[in-house]
Amino acid sequence: MKERLPYAMVGLLIVARFFALPPGIAVEGNQQEINVPERSSEEAKRNPVNAKSSFDMYPGTEAILFASEPRMLSPTNLDVDYRGRVWVCEVANYREHAENNPRSGGDRILILEDLDGDGVADTSHVYYQGRDIDAALGICVLGNTVIVTCAPNVIVFTDQDGDDVPDRKEYLFTKSGAPQDDHSTHSIVFGPDGKFYWNMGNHGRVIHDQHGEIVIDQEGRPVIDQDEIEESPYAGQRSGHWGGMVFRFDPDGSNFEVLAHNFRNNYEAAVDSLGNVWQSDNDDDGNYGVRLNYVMEYGNYGYRDELTGNGWRAPRTGQHPEIPMRHWHQNDPGVVPNLVYTGAGSPTGITVYEGRLLPEAFWDRVLACDAGPGVVWSPQAKKAGAGYTGEMETLMKAPRDRWFRPVDCAVAPDGALYVSDWYDPVVGWNRQADRGRGRIFRVAPPGHRSRRPKFDFATAAGAVAALTSPNQDARYQAWTALHGMGRVAEPALLKL
Repeated sequence: MKERLPYAMVGLLIVARFFALPPGIAVEGNQQEINVPERSSEEAKRNPVNAKSSFDMYPGTEAILFASEPRMLSPTNLDVDYRGRVWVCEVANYREHAENNPRSGGDRILILEDLDGDGVADTSHVYYQGRDIDAALGICVLGNTVIVTCAPNVIVFTDQDGDDVPDRKEYLFTKSGAPQDDHSTHSIVFGPDGKFYWNMGNHGRVIHDQHGEIVIDQEGRPVIDQDEIEESPYAGQRSGHWGGMVFRFDPDGSNFEVLAHNFRNNYEAAVDSLGNVWQSDNDDDGNYGVRLNYVMEYGNYGYRDELTGNGWRAPRTGQHPEIPMRHWHQNDPGVVPNLVYTGAGSPTGITVYEGRLLPEAFWDRVLACDAGPGVVWSPQAKKAGAGYTGEMETLMKAPRDRWFRPVDCAVAPDGALYVSDWYDPVVGWNRQADRGRGRIFRVAPPGHRSRRPKFDFATAAGAVAALTSPNQDARYQAWTALHGMGRVAEPALLKL
């Protein structure tokens, strides 16, 4: 997460001058000891009980503090399972902390659950802890399988006996992406075609399969950033791919496609129920060119000159007069137009909201987090030619607390939205200035109690009903059940 905003440096200086960074975090099982001394009124303001007062919310919604320190620290990506439980990557070993002051047991995957429906987590369970998931930046919960993206690996955990402890650990991809780098690989998501969708930023460099072999896409090309190819076994060839990429493949990693390329720091992709793919992308810092994209299949998105690899600063005939557009080579033939520009920021997690609990402005819309300005918002996409244009509508922002750093969002089965908050004074220079805090918020209409819909995946009618859930895990399990039923499921599907 990169920061272009002036308050980042100010925030870091304030922390360095007035606050001692929290000491090391001692962890034993599900317990942890954290000492966060309150040394000023400014520090007292950081108490999580005051978090709600920091937000400006879209009318008809409220943010409830679902979890915070000491139960949970510094969350990056999260997901919600079909039971409404929140799974989160808890990251203490980020960058310098992984070496200088590490949590010896490694970072953790936590399961948080609200048992009484009040919107607040009552229990916390450690699903997995290890140094092999330090600084994980992706999690996807699909049935009894949990896919954790932690460059340079994508790890598949399977809980075979239902005790919320993995019994099997396997690798889907290895040697893929730079470790401890937010320009690297991110969450896998499940699409309505039964495929997995995945992406990497421009430090992802090259994708290797579970055996350590460079992946060859369906066009017969190595999946490698053209910038890196001279140092690879494919020296002298052309991959045809530049920078960050979006991928589509079968759940076992086969039939691998590069769906689009030439992004910079695309943090995460999202897929709607019609198969449309969306993602955000971060500009070179300070150029007010942060963007959201509709991912047109096999599109070139213009971070580099597609033929030469030159960056946007290289003079060229016909270059756009405005830097944000020139930054993405928007005047080049064949470059896909951007959906919307959001200025300066640090865009992170993204999802598609297909629920009906939040206000209608967000129905069937993309929801995107931006950790820089501290906002969760939505591009109100309108069709334009073969693509879309749009304007941003804000769901939540925290103008009274500039430490709010929304990193990811995911939709629960009842339609509530969960947002992870890295909660840190800075996101610039890839630093983690505060390890002792972190929050997750639940966004829903005021007074709405959490509900756990009952799903029946054993019958065609029940699985079809589950297929309409706004929750990815429920849709995955419904799709898998219907696929297994084959033609028996057709009458129920035709009714849908």
